[in-house]
Amino acid sequence: MTSNFISIGELSGLTGLSAHTLRFYEKAGILRPVGRAANGHRRYRSDDVLWLEFVLRLKHTGMSLADIRRYAQLRVRGEETLPARLAMLQLHQERLVARMAELENCSSALDDKIRAYRKMIAAARKTKKREPGER
Repeated sequence: MTSNFISIGELSGLTGLSAHTLRFYEKAGILRPVGRAANGHRRYRSDDVLWLEFVLRLKHTGMSLADIRRYAQLRVRGEETLPARLAMLQLHQERLVARMAELENCSSALDDKIRAYRKMIAAARKTKKREPGER
């Protein structure tokens, strides 16, 4: 960011989100309505970028867009909503920890299956080498 503001194209480049998605997030209330330049182009500020980075973390950790929208609406209302926002984040974190444990179990099962296949392949190769009459 070379100035106090960035364009939608620059924000798109920073976040990997399309301009269409950024406009959707604004329309859905996830991003606050942003200021406009004299030519009508959106002008995002650094706090918009920081907020969007947090939104993307929530999204990447599995929070639904409906919950993100609800969280964003609470945020706009200010400090009076801190307890509600805290409760939302704590619930999301609990769900995330449970999901991570579930994924760890799945990963462990895959590790076991991979080890079993490697042993079976190694055993098959040894058996093949021992068979007489083969090339």
